[in-house]
This record gives sequence, structure tokens and C-alpha cells, in this order.
Amino acid sequence: MSLSVLLERLPIPILQAPMVGASTDAMALSVCRAGGLGHIAAGALAPEAIGPAVQALRAQTQAPFGVNLLMAPRATPDGGAVAEALARLEPWYAQLGLPPPDAPNDFAPDFEAQLAAVIAAAPPVASFTFDILRREQVAALQAVGTLVVGTATTVAEARAWAAVGADGVCAQGFEAGGHRGHFLAEAESSLVGTLALVSLIRAAVDLPVIAAGGIMDGRGVAAALALGAAAVQMGTAFLLSDQSGASPPWRAAIADAPDDPTRLTRAFTGRHARGIENGFMRAMRRSENDVPAYPVQNRLTQPLRAAAAKADAPDLISLWAGQAVRLATPGDAGEMVKRWWAEAGQTARSLVQRTSTKT
Repeated sequence: MSLSVLLERLPIPILQAPMVGASTDAMALSVCRAGGLGHIAAGALAPEAIGPAVQALRAQTQAPFGVNLLMAPRATPDGGAVAEALARLEPWYAQLGLPPPDAPNDFAPDFEAQLAAVIAAAPPVASFTFDILRREQVAALQAVGTLVVGTATTVAEARAWAAVGADGVCAQGFEAGGHRGHFLAEAESSLVGTLALVSLIRAAVDLPVIAAGGIMDGRGVAAALALGAAAVQMGTAFLLSDQSGASPPWRAAIADAPDDPTRLTRAFTGRHARGIENGFMRAMRRSENDVPAYPVQNRLTQPLRAAAAKADAPDLISLWAGQAVRLATPGDAGEMVKRWWAEAGQTARSLVQRTSTKT
């Protein structure tokens, strides 16, 4: 089955975005049962945990679902650079009454081992972010029946995924929360809005396009589909759901978000990501370009963020969220998907009525 056919057969062409730290297996299951497509956010999972996660979800639903991996580069940082980064973080750890952690021996799961685990588990869909697979890796996934979706923030990245044989492209617009998926150019050169990006990629490659970034309700769903997207992917919209893994201070920051609250930052992880601006982001703005690249900075701040979540200290947490975060609402994830699809239908009918009016 092609990705186009899979998405056409979905009762509701809404995908739940994979969000490490926020999306859960329960969220994926609820979305699948509602008629959408849920995702397992496997980027931070140990390779040996991926197979059981896929098996557990497969045992609970016959609907298609996806697994996402973050293609983190192998990190072998200089010891001096790590020590400098830890010294920079020491005052922040001190705010929580903690010493900075020891320099870790590793910084991220082994991507090659994770990929091997995904191939062995053979989920219906596998998506990838931060880089691009080799053609033989794409073929290995397709050989076991797994459809491959690559994240693209520019037309050039979409063309690159098409060239290695991917089945589809997730067009991540500038509005999206969390980490940027750019890999061919720097973040500053890869900040195309969702509506423009979907249209441009649709014109450039003959692959189904999944629109992502700033889509929070049925009106956004209808707009993306009207531009030719085969489906939409929504992440921030699920952060207040019953099945969300977002911490209480993260949820509170979303619920209380003012107008235009998000900014891009490298401070937390060493890779540009969009979140609600807080004290750490503001204070680190002058030095954020000096922090080590992902995944090193990400690993060095993990204990800080975990402790801050327990201590209800939102100024020390990466509050990932997209530009339209103020539209987030609570509720069951599956019921949200159904509501958004009903809203999309109403929006489409209203548009037909308006465009059919004779002058």
C-alpha cells in the first residue's frame, strides 16, 4: 500500500505529532481509535525498547500508526567544551539546590541501532527528523512493509527525501513547536511558513505532503487540505489532552500563554526549537550560540529540566509549543480529533457556500 492510499483510507486524515516528553502511547492509541494516525515518539528510546513499544500498540489497534526517530549525530565532544558547558549551567542547577551533573559517557541513543530496531518491528509508518536516510536504509524499511516519511523544512529538503525514495514528506512550517527539522541549511535559512511550504513542496515533488505547524483546529485542517496536503500533523494541539505527558508546569504555561508567547532558542538543547519564552531562554540569549550542538547540550540540561518539572519551576523547563499555542484546549485526544474533523467539514461547507455565491 502506498502512503497516498493509506492516508486516503484514514477515516480522519489527522496525524498526532511525535513529541518526546509529551506524546504518550496512550495518546497514540486514542488518536488511532478515533480514526487518525498516532505516533510513537521513539527518539529518546533505547533500541531494545522500540520493538516492545510497537508490539504493545499493535496489540491494541488494527489501525495504522507511526514511529518517529530523531537522527542525532554521533557526539564526541572535547572534554573541555563539555566542562565549559557544565560551568555555564552551574548557576541554573544551583537554583534548584543541585550540583551540575558529571560529564556523561554518551549523549543520545545509537541511531543505527534504533533504526535496526524499527526495521525489525516493521511499523506501518516510520518518520525521521533532523537528517536524511540513505537510499538503502529507505529500501530496508520498505522491504518489511514500512512506509517512510521524511521531515522537510524547505523545498530542497523535500526534493532530497524524494531522491532517496521516501514515500512522503512532512512539511514542517516555521510555526511548529519543538525542534526544527532542518538538515540542508541552518535554521535561519529554513524558516518557511506552513501554508507556503505545503504549496511549494506540492509543486516540486510527486509525493503526498503532510502539513505540520500552526494547525490547532478544524479550520487549520481544512486550510491545509485545501492547499493539497494529503493529511495534517498536529502536536501543540494535543499538549493539554488527557493523554499528554506534559508536566504540570508545562501545562500551566500553555494554559496561561499570552499573545505571541513563543520564540526559537538553542539554549536548552543546542538545536533551534520553538517554545514559550521563559527566564532561561531570556538569560541565555546572549550566549545561546556558544552552547554545544545537539545532542550534547540536550543531554547536559536533561537533569535540570527533569528536576525543574518536579519543583514546579517553569523558568527552567523547555516549554515547547507552536505559535498558535493559545488555541490549545483540554480533553480526550481521540475526541479532539473527531471534533477537529467535524469543524473541518463545517469550514469546508461554509467556504463552498461563500464561493458559490453569485455576484
